[in-house]
Amino acid sequence: MPKPIYEVKAQFFKTLGHAARIRILEVLSEGERSVSALQPDVGIEMSHLSQQLAVLRKAGVVEAERQGASMIYSVIDPQIFELLGVAKNIIIQSLSQTEDMLAELDDMKYGSESGSGS
Repeated sequence: MPKPIYEVKAQFFKTLGHAARIRILEVLSEGERSVSALQPDVGIEMSHLSQQLAVLRKAGVVEAERQGASMIYSVIDPQIFELLGVAKNIIIQSLSQTEDMLAELDDMKYGSESGSGS
């Protein structure tokens, strides 16, 4: 029996639920890269990078093609970049609302500050 779609979606988001994997996808948004070209921009050890690329490959998010001695990675479906963009917008909106609330709290006067008239 096939898994319900909500379970498949949850697994997909679990795949994306790692900072290194998000960073890999951000770097790949600029174009395909070899592991050695990804490593400086992702900023993790080569062995960890390879592990995270394997997770993304297994989930069908990235693909690899051998070119000489190098494996070149690319994102299979560019809609992933749209998804990351939507996530960024949601985060910005949330932070903006938090910033507005903090500013409002900062503007409030309490106790003797507002009642003393000094």
